[in-house]
Amino acid sequence: MTQQNRYDLLVVGGGINGAGIARDAAGRGLSVLLCEQDDLASHTSSASTKLIHGGLRYLEYKEFGLVRKALQERETLLRAAPHIMWPLRFVMPHMPNLRPAWLIRMGLFLYDHLAKRELLPGSRGIDMRRHAAGAPLVDSIRRGFVYSDGWVDDARLVVLNALDAKEHGAQILTRTKLVSARRAHGEWQAVLRRPDGSTFDVRARAVANAAGPWVGEVLHGALGRGAQHSVRLVKGSHIVTKRLFDHDHAYIFQNPDKRIIFAIPYEHDFTLIGTTDVEYRNDPAKVSIDGDETRYLCESINRYFKRKISPADVHWTYSGVRPLLEEEGAVNASAVTRDYKLELDDAAGAPLLSVFGGKITTFRKLAEEASGLLCRALGHTAPSWTAGAPLPGGDIAHARFEPFAQDFAKRHAWLPAALARRYARAYGTRAEHLAGSARSLADLGAEVAPGIYEAELRYLRDAEWATRAEDVLWRRSKLGLHVAPGTLDSVAAAIDGWFAATSATATAQH
Repeated sequence: MTQQNRYDLLVVGGGINGAGIARDAAGRGLSVLLCEQDDLASHTSSASTKLIHGGLRYLEYKEFGLVRKALQERETLLRAAPHIMWPLRFVMPHMPNLRPAWLIRMGLFLYDHLAKRELLPGSRGIDMRRHAAGAPLVDSIRRGFVYSDGWVDDARLVVLNALDAKEHGAQILTRTKLVSARRAHGEWQAVLRRPDGSTFDVRARAVANAAGPWVGEVLHGALGRGAQHSVRLVKGSHIVTKRLFDHDHAYIFQNPDKRIIFAIPYEHDFTLIGTTDVEYRNDPAKVSIDGDETRYLCESINRYFKRKISPADVHWTYSGVRPLLEEEGAVNASAVTRDYKLELDDAAGAPLLSVFGGKITTFRKLAEEASGLLCRALGHTAPSWTAGAPLPGGDIAHARFEPFAQDFAKRHAWLPAALARRYARAYGTRAEHLAGSARSLADLGAEVAPGIYEAELRYLRDAEWATRAEDVLWRRSKLGLHVAPGTLDSVAAAIDGWFAATSATATAQH
């Protein structure tokens, strides 16, 4: 066993919680190895509604502590990565037969005041006949409310946490699965499987099980342990249509079944609609939307918009399995808490921390608490540090994205305007790493696919663990949405071909 195969902490899971824990722990001086069986953010963490929000509807379930914690985190996160997160105003049309206006006003008052706000404006009532958000809605809707939350590119948030972990010394291994781990001689002895099927051994003083929907499977299988808590798997599905409205506000719609549906401006040309809450008992890796969910989302939208949609209008769908904390008394999936529990098993001097539940908005706080527990269990003294630390690319002056984007475009005037903005939005200040010394489009290398140049693929390969077209088109970006109809397969083949060729070249050189 070489010294290189010994770590303070082995993190299992490359979703938002695993990447967040790896980042926090590495920044406290622990040696960290993170293994993820697929790509980073392959599953739940790229299948969210992509909101940084307190969770207005959780107030109805008296989840005041969770809402307050999430509201406190909104502005912390908005400051940490203003290129992939930004404020968003939400419009809630008032439907008198669902929730009375006084109840909504009271909820919004709490939402405004449960945590300090500096970046986000407060809520107010609006006249739908005069507000731009009223124009697409049916004429019977006369009034509504508007409030603030935030938007996030969820998959990129995971990647940036992993990148920051790496830059603090962590090793990140994608497509590497934990086969088994057992306590021996006061440490964990683990076996990991590489993408080619071969295995290797590592030792770690502690393990963090952040496997999301697989947390129980990892516990009972690879780790051979039991647990006090469990997760309830709930499928959430989304549909994407061509843009249904022209303004920059999002909608939150109330449904007769007491659920809420969001309709959000998405990727310039589209509207994102979701989500469902359906109990799920199958393989989380094979989750997909079904016809009932698609119809449910279309019908929910059609109650409000003048323009009606049907399943035929759906351009793209995605689904994820939320590993929600199981609790007594929660009959329906919508009522299951979005809070989390951290369970620490410190037997035999080799700590095991398992993560149950959670939501993307509270990932940083979860990671901070998890790292604090692990450091104390390992006798390692180090302060928390992530609350005021920008994520890679997020060190933008005063967290003001627009002036930064304009300056980037001006300094790279040879870039087409849309491409310059996409680079600035996706990579923030790290866009300079991508552009390098280029002074023309030709300097970025061949255009492997429309709008995707070799320089970007090299950056994604070398800095962000991308190894194939799916990683590039659907997680590091959503460029897959924008390819010309009927060309997705050929675009993916071109990108996969580039990865294969450059991999072969690198192998030959070594």
